Amino acid sequence: MAGSLMRSLDAGYTALVIGASGGIGRALADQFAQDGNCARVVRLSRRKDGLDITDEETVLSAAVSLAAEEFDIILCATGALTIDGVGPEKSIRQISQASMMAQFAVNAAGPALILKHFAPRLAKRKRVIFAALSARIGSIGDNTLGGWISYRSSKAALNQIVHTAAIEVSRNNPASVLVAVHPGSVMTSLSEPFSSGHERLEPDDAANRILRMLDNLQPNDTGGFFAYDGTSILW
Repeated sequence: MAGSLMRSLDAGYTALVIGASGGIGRALADQFAQDGNCARVVRLSRRKDGLDITDEETVLSAAVSLAAEEFDIILCATGALTIDGVGPEKSIRQISQASMMAQFAVNAAGPALILKHFAPRLAKRKRVIFAALSARIGSIGDNTLGGWISYRSSKAALNQIVHTAAIEVSRNNPASVLVAVHPGSVMTSLSEPFSSGHERLEPDDAANRILRMLDNLQPNDTGGFFAYDGTSILW
C-alpha cells in the first residue's frame, strides 16, 4: 500500500478494532494490517475473544488484558439491525419493549461501555482517534421517512454518547478526535435483507474511505457525526 492511511498519526501507530469479526470491522483491521506505518493492530470480537458488548464483565476483562498498551486509534465497529430474528419496525404499532431494549443494549449501551473501559487505553498528550460506527438513519434532522424507530433511536443515542464522551476526553487531551461515523451502505450480512435497490460498497472500499476520512479530521471536529466521505451529518 503506497503511503500511510493515517498520516495524521505518528509513524509506528497502534490500532485497536473492536468488532473485528464483522464485515466492516474485519475490513478495517485488514486495512491497518496492510499499512506499513501501523506497528500493531489488535482485533477483538465476541466470536473470537468473547467480548460481548452487552456484558460489561467481558468488556472489562478485555480492557484489563490490554492494560499495558496504549493505542493511537480505536474503532468500535459493533452494531446490529436485526436481533433475535426481529428486524426494524415499519410502524409504531410494531414497537416491542423487549426488542427496543435489545437495540439500545447493542447499539448504544454497548459502545458506551467500550468508551468507559477503552478510552483510558488511548495514548496521552498526542493526537488520538476514537470512532464508533453509527448510521445516517440515526440522524433526527435527516429523518423524513419515519419507521425503524428502535434502531433509529439507538443510533441517535449512540451519537449523543460519543458527543458527550468527546467533551470529557478533550479536557485531558485537546488533540483527541472522538466521532460517530456513518459507513455508508456496505455489503455485509447486516444490510443484506434491506439492500434491494440500494448501491452498496465493498467492505474494503468502505473501510479505506472511513480511515482516510478520519485521517483528515481535526480536533475541532471532535464530538461530530460524519459520513465515510467526510460530510457532516445533521444530528
